[in-house]
Amino acid sequence: MKTVPLTELAAVIRSKNAGPYELTIDILFKSEQHYSALKEINFFTRDLFARLYGVGVDQIVNLVYFDPASAVKCTLVRPMVSGTPGDADVYGAQQHAPVLSLQVPLERLRYTR
Repeated sequence: MKTVPLTELAAVIRSKNAGPYELTIDILFKSEQHYSALKEINFFTRDLFARLYGVGVDQIVNLVYFDPASAVKCTLVRPMVSGTPGDADVYGAQQHAPVLSLQVPLERLRYTR
């Protein structure tokens, strides 16, 4: 099965704190067409983010497809409170890395590259 890296479809993939107890992952797409195709097949799910981050689905606080920005936002519980001893990423700005490895099946998309 041919795939395309999510990084080719998204203009921005980032993470940041959503307060001291949660992280948010933002994916902003280059085009509404890419966003809509992935939304239509429900590519991003709580299960997907739980697997990517090695947590239970109950740790996924929110998952939103935000049409006006052609974006997906996932909020999850931080593994430790921001700034506590042992926290290697106080701002949560390095936590998007697991999303960078996602591959999207080409046959599921309705576009030609």
